[in-house]
Amino acid sequence: MSDQNYTNDQILALAIESLENVKGDKITVLNVQAHTDMMDYMIICTGTSKRHVNALGQNVVEHAKKNGLQPLGFEGKGMGSDWVLVDLHDVVVHVMTDEARSFYDLEKLWNITPEVL
Repeated sequence: MSDQNYTNDQILALAIESLENVKGDKITVLNVQAHTDMMDYMIICTGTSKRHVNALGQNVVEHAKKNGLQPLGFEGKGMGSDWVLVDLHDVVVHVMTDEARSFYDLEKLWNITPEVL
């Protein structure tokens, strides 16, 4: 399946599955369609360490590619990062350590009721 054949629901499901497969914690989905034109959904997930954060982001990228979806970007990769971002077109995945997630508090920044999985 090519990139343009994916619906947002399919991309969300693919990303969530890849995070769950590597034991991502506190997976949250924010629908930001009414707030920005840059993306429709934001997924936020917590990793237990910087190494786990990187593994979660890498798994999202690899799972997407295996399913024919080419990510637009993967930022923050490397063992020293406490936050990685994977751009899956209209779905952006943020994976953070608990400390980074508490500090940046993206859910509160967007002032949207999150859907916690």
